[in-house]
Amino acid sequence: MPLQSDFQQLHQLLQRYRDYWQLMPFAQQKWPWANPRLQQRVFSLTDQSLAELDRDPETRQAWLIDFFPELANLPALPLLSAFHEQPELPFWLQNGIPGRKVGQISQFCQRVSDSELPVLEWCAGKGHLGRMLAFSQQRQVQSLEWQLALCQQGQQLADHHQLPQQFIHADALSEQGLQALKPKQLVLALHACGELHLQLLRSATQQGCQQLQLVPCCYHLIPHHHYQPISQHGQQMSLTLSLHDLKLAVQGQVTAGARIARLRAIEVEWRLAFQALRADITGQPHYQPLNSVAKQIFSGDFIDFARWAAAEHQLTLPATLDCDAYLERGRHHARLVRRIELVRHLFQRPLELWLLHDRALFLQQHGYQVELGTFCDASLTPRNLMIRASKR
Repeated sequence: MPLQSDFQQLHQLLQRYRDYWQLMPFAQQKWPWANPRLQQRVFSLTDQSLAELDRDPETRQAWLIDFFPELANLPALPLLSAFHEQPELPFWLQNGIPGRKVGQISQFCQRVSDSELPVLEWCAGKGHLGRMLAFSQQRQVQSLEWQLALCQQGQQLADHHQLPQQFIHADALSEQGLQALKPKQLVLALHACGELHLQLLRSATQQGCQQLQLVPCCYHLIPHHHYQPISQHGQQMSLTLSLHDLKLAVQGQVTAGARIARLRAIEVEWRLAFQALRADITGQPHYQPLNSVAKQIFSGDFIDFARWAAAEHQLTLPATLDCDAYLERGRHHARLVRRIELVRHLFQRPLELWLLHDRALFLQQHGYQVELGTFCDASLTPRNLMIRASKR
């Protein structure tokens, strides 16, 4: 019952405040909600204060809690218990793994269920998680990965260091991926994206895998335009989530360096400046998104970005262009967008928890005992929510 009641609570909160988060900030030309007191509160922020609040979810929530008091009562997820002490890792085992990733894998390994079951690492990449687990706990690990080159590199590392790790070259979404799952098995997945971890849940319950341990990521990477809940309880809910909505669940990141933060700010302003330019050229004020582009373009001149963006939308730029005027319009619009985003980001964690509970309830209805919690501090990764499940 706790999972169901927490899911219902999250659903009610998201439904009540959907006007504050179920929107596209870039498409807003004015405040999207009729709440003058909230408008005044967020517009009074300096850009620096806003950036500091947006990097600190706890402080952000405390600063706005009187507008959204239900956020104080979100389901509290504990740090999941550790089964193992992680030994000091030799340098050769960490070689080639970014520092925060090493920390994530180490914390994950400490919380791997203490059993004699053979281990399958799902969507393994080079098998960093499996390799660290094979070393630290001397467990037999199979690592499933669809990119042959990564399988070969991972196997070479395992063989070189004489670790009990074998790679399976297979597509997790294929019949071959399904066949890799066995009833007497512990299946692990760290940051498997969207459809890849949904397929794991469907296939593992179909095969009756004994234990599952996964940290979901990238909920929006699915083959449908809208999210399709997998639990019976989720299917009864009235919350409709677009891919844009789902992206909110993975917003939030470890603090970036000053240069990266500055480039992000320039990107927002330039995209909004081009939006104003496009509206003037076409006479169509409605928002039209642009594709992603290599970040180095934002270290150059706006006119080069405008040429790229115009080509993307099959537009011809005017012969003379007052770039400074459009950049000023972009900066002005960005002030509004960032303040709308600040409020929208309050609902990132509730939405992520809603999606996590949908997965947990799916496992529960298939006969699993489920634990939800965090596996590491958010400073290592904001995607720190883990599902640990055992077949009853």
